[in-house]
Amino acid sequence: MALLSLPVPAIADSPKIVSLDYGLASTLLSLGIVPAAVASLADWGKWVIEPAMPESVIDLGSSWEVNLEILMALKPDLILTTPYLDASLPRLQGVGKVLRLETYRPDGGAILPSVIAATRRLAAEIGREAEAERFLAQADAFFDECRARLARRPRPSLALVNFMDARHVRIFGAPGLYDAVLTRIGLANAWTGAANYWGFEIVGIETLARITDPDALLIAFEPVPGDVLPKLARSPLWQALPFARPGHFAVLPARCCSAWSTRPCALPG
Repeated sequence: MALLSLPVPAIADSPKIVSLDYGLASTLLSLGIVPAAVASLADWGKWVIEPAMPESVIDLGSSWEVNLEILMALKPDLILTTPYLDASLPRLQGVGKVLRLETYRPDGGAILPSVIAATRRLAAEIGREAEAERFLAQADAFFDECRARLARRPRPSLALVNFMDARHVRIFGAPGLYDAVLTRIGLANAWTGAANYWGFEIVGIETLARITDPDALLIAFEPVPGDVLPKLARSPLWQALPFARPGHFAVLPARCCSAWSTRPCALPG
């Protein structure tokens, strides 16, 4: 998951840090530190895109099967991980110091305060407290700007999805980060159904009929599998949904989606 991402100039003489999580890697960049290595870096340009990852960063391989030879050769000062990767902790702790940062919790605690707390904890660990406070203040001001801009225009509720295939979507709801950002900037989430503690649920597209707001917009995040849109165009099930009406469905380019947590007012219209 991404924490928050705003560009900050790199800081000289940074500690050598590797990240097994995209969100933590993005946060490092926002604090002015280029990570030495990132897990699953090959897919950064597909799922994250912004902030851009410098070419000097090394790919550690899959976050589930980190290349330990590369990791040991790097001799990192710090390894960043999350509870999602706890199965790897014994191996990681044999290489160097590990910082495990938790943002999503099984108790469903509020996500934005948790993200802010994780950012501050990371900053304290690496001596970048001042940079973190500036970064968080910029993010907060951006949210305020988005809220003010959106207050001057119509604000239909939004249903946010990733298409798994032409019949299934990952839909985002409470207590997830997307839902929290919608609330922060004065928008309503059209999906009020169940979601796991990461803030999403995988459902069949017929389940979208449960959304009760007749004016809701469906926003799909790229990447969308190549066969999905053509199949939807031919699907009687899709055509029966209110989102099939003109102006009620849009696909956000990946560049917009990657920055969603701090740039929600990049929505079309």
